[in-house]
Amino acid sequence: MAETTQLVMAGKRMSMPRLAKRLVQMTIAVGLTAAVIFVVIVGNGFLVPSGRASTVQAGFNAWLGFVRRPEILTTMVLTALVTVLLVYWQRDKERKVGGGRP
Repeated sequence: MAETTQLVMAGKRMSMPRLAKRLVQMTIAVGLTAAVIFVVIVGNGFLVPSGRASTVQAGFNAWLGFVRRPEILTTMVLTALVTVLLVYWQRDKERKVGGGRP
């Protein structure tokens, strides 16, 4: 049987396998990255003067075209994967060395 761990989201604890927890964390990281990119692209549309009026819809369409590119999605997923794995690797190393909390 797979090892289970606790995932706490919105004040609720859920017991789930470690792999599922890491996938959820990666999905959240990718979603937050996409949201930040959205704010940057839409904000850029309002700050940079252009010949046509900038709208949120135009910014959304530009963001959607950018985020749907496979190399952008791959970069976001790989960044989230490496970050999650690095955090867990460091935690495991701290526990083995005995670097627990005082």
